[in-house]
Amino acid sequence: MPAADSWSGSTALAAGPGGAHILVDADAWLTRAREAKQAGGRLLAIWAGPGAGHRAAALVRAALQRDGRLLVMTLPLGDVGLPYPGLHEIFPAAARMQRAAFDVSGIRSDGPDQRAWLRHAAWPAAWHPLRSEGTCALVADPIDDYPFVRVEGDGVHEVPVGPVHAGIIEPGHFRFSIVGEKVLRLEERLGYTHKGIERRFTQFRLADGHRLAARISGDSCVAYSWAWCQAVEGLLELVVPARALYLRALALEIERMQNHLGDLGALGNDGGFAFGLAQFSRLKEQLMRAVAAGLGQRYLFDLIVPGGTARDIDAQRATELDGAVGAIAAEARALREIYEEHSGLRDRFVGAGRVSPELAQRLGLTGLAGRASGQAFDLRVDGPWAPYDALAVTRCGRTEGDVAARVAVRFDELQVSAQLIARILSCLEPGPTRSAAMPNCRAGFAVGLIEGWRGPVFIGLEVAADGAIVRCHPHDPSWQNWPVLEHAVLDNILPDFPLINKSFNLSYSGHDL
Repeated sequence: MPAADSWSGSTALAAGPGGAHILVDADAWLTRAREAKQAGGRLLAIWAGPGAGHRAAALVRAALQRDGRLLVMTLPLGDVGLPYPGLHEIFPAAARMQRAAFDVSGIRSDGPDQRAWLRHAAWPAAWHPLRSEGTCALVADPIDDYPFVRVEGDGVHEVPVGPVHAGIIEPGHFRFSIVGEKVLRLEERLGYTHKGIERRFTQFRLADGHRLAARISGDSCVAYSWAWCQAVEGLLELVVPARALYLRALALEIERMQNHLGDLGALGNDGGFAFGLAQFSRLKEQLMRAVAAGLGQRYLFDLIVPGGTARDIDAQRATELDGAVGAIAAEARALREIYEEHSGLRDRFVGAGRVSPELAQRLGLTGLAGRASGQAFDLRVDGPWAPYDALAVTRCGRTEGDVAARVAVRFDELQVSAQLIARILSCLEPGPTRSAAMPNCRAGFAVGLIEGWRGPVFIGLEVAADGAIVRCHPHDPSWQNWPVLEHAVLDNILPDFPLINKSFNLSYSGHDL
């Protein structure tokens, strides 16, 4: 049905925050994107695939966000061999999304950078996982001579780091160009953990896809599974019981606390303050044990299911969890004073890896890192979905844009999450935790959008009438933020890169689908 929407010419879109969906031609595709950018909007995702159900050879979709509302544009393509107009000049973050879309779908933009992003010579160049049938033959010659941009001049030398690192972390390659002690340029290459997630989704039934969604990026399992279920529930008009909504919010804030506790310890350690790592590791373990006691899992991979939650928490366990979270928050406040008074940490944190608000706005920095650089947007505040529309979330943010600011936002959000957990546990009225039954499937397109701990986590879902998944595109905020890290490290010394990188703590796995 036509929607009374400020983005005119649209139809209602099933989503958490208010949303709309429009079919566009190439001119409108660019015009709508420019209008969104001029109005302070941001690009959430770009993806492409076969034109099933659209009487087109293929299609490209873009999700835009403005004033807490969502617009999805669909551009049908009559000829896959012709490039579509890219959005890279309007939204710089689009460049890598467009390159990745070509690798998996064979649908190319007119962007100037046509280097492979996900393929890594792991499959033949003419084979595209989302368009080609069957499996691909082994590549005879796996050599992949990636054309990094070379920086030349007196005193310039290169330092390659990765993709294999000296630790149990995921692979990524960082090519530094150095002059003296300062970083002149950083070029990243990711995609080493490509897992075939988008094609794997098409082999799942609608009722089971939440299990795969939760495993896209393990540290954001709650955000991804909620976004997936939000899309399914919007498509099927499935009503989620109130108690289940509050349990979902409880899990999301627990996930935020777990990650902030871990990162604050790691940042202290990278700053040469091992005491911080020991203390925050202890607090994170205390939280995880309390969560396991209350909800049955240390990490809440399968808590959120279509129509509600798979588990509940009784009154006694809720009281114990509330007490544990309150005690952890109190210790974190004391540790914050120690961090702020420690001259060594101040020397390492302040001014390192700075991203100005102007640069952050231009490049589309989002989520936690964006809020530390004057981009205050938080879906829990600016586009709240149930039950966040009743929780009055406190907005956190800074404008300095350096490591110290990103640490400060983590400390602030840790306390806000602790307060929200107490509020949520007090709002748990008796009632069911799951809808009685899944309604009959129907064909359609829907989205899910959740403010995860890194930033907005997005799911674009297209389903056939028999419940088969035609296309599912999950999108992590790391897509927007990885390119900004290349700018944040400029004019810093190379030994500060691990600290700056950790202050963003972006996802490899969620980025490399």
